[in-house]
Amino acid sequence: MFKKTYLSAGIAALLCHPLASQAASDADLQAIREQINQLKQSYEQRITQLEQRLQQAEAHAATQSQQTVQPVTAVQSAASSEGAFNPAISLILGGTYSNLTQAPTIPATGFAMTANPGHPQGFNLGESELGISASIDPDYRGVATLALAPAGGVTVENAFVQSAALGHGLNFKFGRYFSGLGYLNEVHAHAWDFVDQPLVYASLWNNQLGEDGVQLKWLAPTDTYIELGGELGRGRGFPGSDRAKNGTGSGVLFAHIGDDIGIEQSWRVGASLHTTRAENRVSTGVPDLAGTVGGVSNSFSGHSRTAGLDFVWKYAPNGNTANRYIKVQGEYFQRRESGQLTYNLATADSYANTQSVWYLQSVVQFMPNWRTGIRYDQLDPGIAAVGALNAGNVISNYGFMPSRATWMLDYSPSEFSRLRLQLARDNTRQGLPDNQLFLQYIMSLGAHGAHQY
Repeated sequence: MFKKTYLSAGIAALLCHPLASQAASDADLQAIREQINQLKQSYEQRITQLEQRLQQAEAHAATQSQQTVQPVTAVQSAASSEGAFNPAISLILGGTYSNLTQAPTIPATGFAMTANPGHPQGFNLGESELGISASIDPDYRGVATLALAPAGGVTVENAFVQSAALGHGLNFKFGRYFSGLGYLNEVHAHAWDFVDQPLVYASLWNNQLGEDGVQLKWLAPTDTYIELGGELGRGRGFPGSDRAKNGTGSGVLFAHIGDDIGIEQSWRVGASLHTTRAENRVSTGVPDLAGTVGGVSNSFSGHSRTAGLDFVWKYAPNGNTANRYIKVQGEYFQRRESGQLTYNLATADSYANTQSVWYLQSVVQFMPNWRTGIRYDQLDPGIAAVGALNAGNVISNYGFMPSRATWMLDYSPSEFSRLRLQLARDNTRQGLPDNQLFLQYIMSLGAHGAHQY
């Protein structure tokens, strides 16, 4: 084979010689023939030497293998045992500087009974996130995410096991996890496109709905992306409340469908439903009626049901997201709660209300490493149906739509670091506009898995 290759190369070189060589003298032709013969002899000699060296090396290797087969096997076995658990470990470091014109403890008008994570003022370390993940065996994979609070203490954000052995597109998860509802709920804080979550998540889920329970997802075997999922959980996360009881305290259903449009565009839409129950869920500082100095503390017990829609569309010229891309996303949720409201922890009567929230945002990477984005949030506090005993205590119709507009600019020297500037005009408290400025850094140390679409 080698001989034919080199002979062919010599012939090709001869044929490619300029046409003027046709008129060359017999001496020139003889010189060319001699050069070809010399090349053939040189390469044939070299090939023979290499073949001899190969045979000697194979014979030596076979001898060594027979002499050391048992020791090598023992070493390999020990190494395999030591490396059987080799987790990927990552640490996310983040911090912000916040300048606010209003106290962050003041809730949005009409949403005092919902969550209000707020923003710390001044310099703030923020939570550091320690992530550990590894394959346990061919059937299971484990993931743990620990949040290290700035003031000390550790909380468990995620600690779950996934089973990959079910097949047929099924994925089973059990433990503590972020629910699969909506679009942003499963995204960890360091991967958010803005410093904070949209008001949808801040008000309805206290930034993110975390659950202790089980989750089952099914990915359809189709060209179009189709995902269906369901969860049964303890119901510990807001708007539910942790209860000492058997069985489940919450349930989630969700569905997503998406596809590509050529190589430049892709989209996904989804729908979600969450049900839970609250028991004596206390809200402090509720500014019910004028003249209530310092507010009051109310307690709600009843059912909470939230349904929502989400979508995302992405575009990258020529499919290259490293240079430029556009992402547009939005979500809408409606929550209905009904049960007993105990006003100022004293007077109990019926209470029901339907509230809705939505946001729309767009992020543009206009050049490598640089992005900018805008976001608009709006809340609808609804009109509450209040029982007769509390009709004179609780405001049923605020007649005000809280909103917020946000702009951000960030720079990422690499996939492991990000610096961000964010400005917001917060009109969520009636008569108390809040101009907000944030500076943020996010640094990633170690291995970290890819994020969802």
